[in-house]
Amino acid sequence: MSNNPYKILGVSSSANSEEIKAAYRQLVKQHHPDTGGDKQTILSLNAAWEILGDKEKRLAYDKKNNAIDSLSKESKKRGIRNAQASYAAKRAKRRSVAEDNALLKWLHEVYSPIDLLLDQVMHPFSAELKALSGDPYDDELMQNFCSYLENSQKKLEKVEQIYRSIPTPETVYGFSLSLYHCLSQVKDALNEIERYTMGYVDGYLHDGHEMLRKAQQTHEQLKQERFRLEIS
Repeated sequence: MSNNPYKILGVSSSANSEEIKAAYRQLVKQHHPDTGGDKQTILSLNAAWEILGDKEKRLAYDKKNNAIDSLSKESKKRGIRNAQASYAAKRAKRRSVAEDNALLKWLHEVYSPIDLLLDQVMHPFSAELKALSGDPYDDELMQNFCSYLENSQKKLEKVEQIYRSIPTPETVYGFSLSLYHCLSQVKDALNEIERYTMGYVDGYLHDGHEMLRKAQQTHEQLKQERFRLEIS
């Protein structure tokens, strides 16, 4: 049986003294041993009446019980807050793990192959240009140089396909834009150089060479920035 005297007598905590007295008398008659009732129930009823039938004892009980209820409610609130905080922390951790995985995937499947292809386009340029400079009007030398440009254009097309293959994670959005800017610089440089091969206008070659030099600088900056990313 409950230890709460209000529950034992079946009254609310706001019941007045007359209501409590009436409930006590009714229950005593119902459970009295002389009428076949239970002695233990009578003891509980008497204990409840001893508290609630006395104004000062009832007041002391209510004060103590309210304090316990307040602590219990505050404890429940703390429990809820702790549970919410724990859930938020776990959710943030899951989000962080997901972001890290997305970043690793992008670096592996987008940045790394693009970095390699850009190297394959830009690094041979000096040697290819040096070979052509032996005699720009030599058909074989020019054909070799044009083959280099054609293969480079194909590599840049592949770069664009790779760049668009996976959405860019927010954590490297700025880095991704710089990478695309580097691609654009290389494309513009090769277009200028290709115009030179069609008309031998030195200005096109000079401008294309300068544009490619700037693209190489951007590319090197990207390589350095890559190692400063949160995940290396």
